[in-house]
Amino acid sequence: MDVSSKTLKEIDEEKEKENLKKLEAVFFVSGRFLNMQELISFTDLNPIIIKEFIEKLQEKYDKDDSAIEIVKKNDLWKMDVKPGYSNIINRIATGSSEFSNAEKETLAIIAYKQPIKQSVIIKIRGNKAYEHIKKFVELGLVKKKKLGHTHELFLSDEFYDYFNVQENSNSLQESLKNKDTEK
Repeated sequence: MDVSSKTLKEIDEEKEKENLKKLEAVFFVSGRFLNMQELISFTDLNPIIIKEFIEKLQEKYDKDDSAIEIVKKNDLWKMDVKPGYSNIINRIATGSSEFSNAEKETLAIIAYKQPIKQSVIIKIRGNKAYEHIKKFVELGLVKKKKLGHTHELFLSDEFYDYFNVQENSNSLQESLKNKDTEK
């Protein structure tokens, strides 16, 4: 029996390590929030194992005192840099794969003019803004409140955490101005 000296347990452990690396690679390359269906599609793993591996990755990054973390918003996950390192990353990165330029412009208007009626955003940005707003609400970055026939839009507390800016501070205004000058 010289075929393999490995036990079934060792083979299972190797397979688990390989699958964990596969999930980690998907997070690393995606650069955006992924839902469970996308994670299943990209890794060919079942959702129970994916959730277990997400927890293992979170523990790994916490234990290793890493600058990386796995962020969960609603039922979406992504690999990201911990907030304490975002200033470094912002200097390096020229754009974000998380949001398209059109989405960034819509979000910038909401941030700058909040609270603002959704109907006003649609007049400014066009019908595509409905999709942008839906995405921002799903990510928890923007809150909606019914106001007559439309909605009033305003930033959530999660927006400020996500972009690592303080509420009602000049840093948000500076971030928006810097985005305009980068074009």
